[in-house]
Amino acid sequence: MSAPTRRSVLAGIAFAGAAALVPAAASAKDRVSTSLFSNVGASGYDVVAYFTESRSVEGSSAHTAEYDGATWQFASAANRDAFAADPARYAPQYGGYCAWAVAQGSTASSDPEAWRIVDGKLYLNYNKGIQARWEQDIPGFIASANANWPTVLN
Repeated sequence: MSAPTRRSVLAGIAFAGAAALVPAAASAKDRVSTSLFSNVGASGYDVVAYFTESRSVEGSSAHTAEYDGATWQFASAANRDAFAADPARYAPQYGGYCAWAVAQGSTASSDPEAWRIVDGKLYLNYNKGIQARWEQDIPGFIASANANWPTVLN
């Protein structure tokens, strides 16, 4: 039996590396949209503030709560406590994934500046341009997204 060549060793390494990626690519997405290197929901924005201040407000790592597998940050202890008392009331729909993307049968991250409260629920969109598309038929897109959620995570 001959010694392995450099080319065959490199090919084996490349194949093993590619094979290691397959399970990750095939696995389901998390229920909450977070960044690759963080487990923080809503990009660290205070989801209670959308309701109480009618604007996007950055949260702080000093005020956090755990919910649905993610860490949520808040601008104040009062907002954290309100969230902890009723997280389903404040958490963004579709785990904070872009509402328009979920309506299309996919997922995409969201921009905390592209938001809207509809019928007491928080919806986030990928960006302001996508939000403008979503706003053309909010009831229709919400109905489609509701039908697609959570199967789009698979």
